[in-house]
Amino acid sequence: MTDYSRLPYTIELTPDEDGVWFASIPLLKGCMTQGDSREDALMMLDEAKALWLETALEEGILIPEPTGVMS
Repeated sequence: MTDYSRLPYTIELTPDEDGVWFASIPLLKGCMTQGDSREDALMMLDEAKALWLETALEEGILIPEPTGVMS
């Protein structure tokens, strides 16, 4: 899993009107979270990504790699 966790996935980070930040990795379908601050959302997204990748590997789900990354 270490190899996948180091790939430069694009992150989308969006604040809402209430000050909560929504973070996701669009290429990893369903990999998303939110936090009370930008930093909190990014930290939680790191955890969500690790769990997403772990689950994908256990379930044999194809893990997409960011465009432009050579294997």
